[in-house]
Amino acid sequence: MATIHFTQITLPRTSNYAFPRRFRVFSQLNSETLQIRRKCSPFLEGSLLSGNNNNNNNNASDEWKAVPDIWKSSADKYGDKVALVDPYHDPPSTITYKQLEQAILDFAEGLRVIGVRPHEKLALFADNSCRWLVADQGMMACGAINVVRGSRSSDEELLQIYNHSESVALAVDGPEMFNRIAKTFYSKTSMRFIILLWGEKSGLSLISEENKDVQIFSFMEVIDLGRESRRTWSDSHEASQQYYYEAINSDDIATLVYTSGTTGNPKGVMLTHQNLLHQIKNLWEIVPAEVGDRFLSMLPPWHAYERACEYFIFTFGVEQVYTTVRNLKDDLKRYQPHYLISVPLVFETLYSGIQKQISTSPLVRKLVALTFIKVSLAYMEYRRIYEGKCLTRNTKQPSIIHSTLDWLWASIIASILFPIHLLAKKLVYSKIHSAIGISKAGISGGGSLPLQVDKFFEAIGVKVQNGYGLTETSPVIAARRPRCNVIGSVGHPVQHTEFKVVDSETDEVLPPGSKGILKVRGPPVMKGYFKNPLATDQALDRDGWLNTGDLGWVVPHHSTGRSRNSSGVVVVDGRAKDTIVLSTGENVEPAELEEAAMRSSIIQQILVVGQDKRRLGAIIVPNSEEVLKVARELSIIDSISSDVSEEKMMNIIYKELKTWMSKSPFQIGPILLVNEPFTIDNGLMTPTMKVRRDRVVAKYKEQIENLYK
Repeated sequence: MATIHFTQITLPRTSNYAFPRRFRVFSQLNSETLQIRRKCSPFLEGSLLSGNNNNNNNNASDEWKAVPDIWKSSADKYGDKVALVDPYHDPPSTITYKQLEQAILDFAEGLRVIGVRPHEKLALFADNSCRWLVADQGMMACGAINVVRGSRSSDEELLQIYNHSESVALAVDGPEMFNRIAKTFYSKTSMRFIILLWGEKSGLSLISEENKDVQIFSFMEVIDLGRESRRTWSDSHEASQQYYYEAINSDDIATLVYTSGTTGNPKGVMLTHQNLLHQIKNLWEIVPAEVGDRFLSMLPPWHAYERACEYFIFTFGVEQVYTTVRNLKDDLKRYQPHYLISVPLVFETLYSGIQKQISTSPLVRKLVALTFIKVSLAYMEYRRIYEGKCLTRNTKQPSIIHSTLDWLWASIIASILFPIHLLAKKLVYSKIHSAIGISKAGISGGGSLPLQVDKFFEAIGVKVQNGYGLTETSPVIAARRPRCNVIGSVGHPVQHTEFKVVDSETDEVLPPGSKGILKVRGPPVMKGYFKNPLATDQALDRDGWLNTGDLGWVVPHHSTGRSRNSSGVVVVDGRAKDTIVLSTGENVEPAELEEAAMRSSIIQQILVVGQDKRRLGAIIVPNSEEVLKVARELSIIDSISSDVSEEKMMNIIYKELKTWMSKSPFQIGPILLVNEPFTIDNGLMTPTMKVRRDRVVAKYKEQIENLYK
C-alpha cells in the first residue's frame, strides 16, 4: 500500500484568494499595531502565542485545551508509527502520526490563507476517510467551527443544515457529491469557497459564469497553501509579526452536530472542546487501548460516537484501518482487528451471518454447532450467577444462606458444562474468531444491542461491551468495562458523570430499581442547541441535568447474591417519546416488542404501530429467502416452488410473532407486509441507521388506517 505524500503543488499566482480584510488590534503594552487576529490550538501551535510558556511536557494531557492539541503529544510519542490506513480511496493511503500532525497543521494554515476567520462555520459534508480527519482537525485547529454530515443525507437535509448553521463555506467528499448538490447550493446558499477532499476539479460540472466567484480548492491545494505559508512565516520574523494569535478556549464551540431527526427536523448540537476532551481523557477505562492495537473503522466519522472514539484512540498510538459495509467481512479476516467500534446493526449483521452459515452447513455439523452453542449459552448463564453479574430491580438483599447455596449450585452446574464449552471453543468458535478477528473487544453504541446478540457473542468468546450516550452528551456517558461486562446493561457511568432516574410526570427522583426517565449531568453535556433556546430549555434544566428522553433504571446495591457485582450499572429500557398509547389507556414500549420479533430469521425489519388504536399492529419487511425456506420445511409449498403467497406468508409470520412474543403482555394484531426495506437512501432510516418512525408511519398512513377497518 502506498504511503501518502503531501507533496508541493505549484498553483498559478492569482490575486483572488479570499484573504481576510485586515483590521487593527492595539497592544496596551507598546501600542504596536498588529494586523490580523487569528486563533490557534494552544498546545499544538503554542509557539505562535505571545508569551508562550509551553514546557514541552508531552505526556501531560493537562496541557490540552482544544481537541487538536492531542496531535502534538501523539506525534512526539509515536512519530513514525502508522496511524491511519485508508485502502479504498484513490490514492490508497498509509499515514504516520508525524505525517498526520503536519497535514493537520498545513490544512489549518491553508484555511487561514483562504480567509477563514475564528468562530466561522464550515460545513464538512463527507464520508469516512483519512482526509476527513485532517479536514475536521484542521478546521478546529484554526478556530473555526465545523458543521458535519455525510454524503448519504438528502440534498434537502444538507441544505437545511448548511443554512441553519450559518456556514460560510463547504467541504465535500468529491466531484460526484459536488455535482449532485451544486445546483441547489449555488442557488440557495451563500458560499465563499468549496473544498474537494477527493478527486480532481476537472470532474466538476455546473460551474457557470454566475457562480465562478465561488472558488474551488482541492484538498492538496489547501495543504500546499498552508505548507507554503508556514514555511514563509517560519523563515521570516517580519512575516510572522503581521498576525496576532489567541488561544482557543476549552469552552469554545468545536463542532455543530445535527441530530438524526427520527421524530422531526434535526437540531444543531453545540459541542465544545471541553466536551470532547472529557471523552478523550476518560474512555481508556472502557477501551484500554495499547500502542499498536488495530481498530477497524466503518461508521460515519461525523457520528458523535465514532468521532469521540477516534480522537481518544489516537492518543494511545493505535492503527486505524478504514473499511466499508461492503468490505467489512473481508477486512475483519484480513486485518484481524483488536477492536471494532460500531453500532448494534453491525453486530446483528455479524450474528445473522454466523447463524446463516451454521444453518446451511451439513446436518451433522449443524447439529454439533447448535448443541455447542446451546451448552455455552447455559454455561454463561450459570457463570453470571456465581460471578454476581446478573440484573435485578429488587432492592431487598438476599440472605447469606440463600446466596451461598445459589452460588454453590451455579458453580457446580457451570463446572459440569465447562469442558463442553472448552471443546466448543476449540472445534467451532476458533473458526469464527479467525473469520471476524476482534481479539480484544467489540464496542457497541449508538442504539440498543439485542439481548440474544449480546448473549451469543458472550457464549462464543467474543467480548462485546455495550455503551450508551447521545449526540448531546459528546456522546458516551455509560459503558460496560472489560472487568464488569454485565450483559443486558450499558454499564456504569463514565467518570465525572452523574445519572438520576425521575418520574415522567412529577420529575421526582426515583430510588434504584425503579424505572423512569434517565437524566444525566457532567462535563460531556452539550452547550445547547444552536439558535434554539426553547429546545435547549426543554432538554437542559437550570442545574445542568439533561433529559435523555430514554427510560431506564439503575441496579440497586447488593453485597450478596446474584447481583453483588452489578450494583450501580445502568439499564436502558426504551424511549419515552416512542411510547405508544393505546385507546385503552395502556402504554406500550415498541422497542421491546420489535427487538423480540427481530430474533426471527424471517423478519428483516419491523415497526410496531397502534397509537390511539385498540390494539397493536406492525409494518413488517419480510426476509423472502428465509420465508421461502420455512415454507418448504413446513410443506406449505412444494420443494420446487419459488414463491409464497401473501396469505401463506402472513400465516408464517403470525406464527413466528406468537413464538417470539409469547412472554410479552402485548401481542401484534394486524400486519402490513411491505417489500421495500427501510433504508438511508429512501429516507426511512437516519444516517446513523435508526428507523425514522415518523416517516415510516407517514408513508404508510393510509395502509395503517386500513388495517384497523
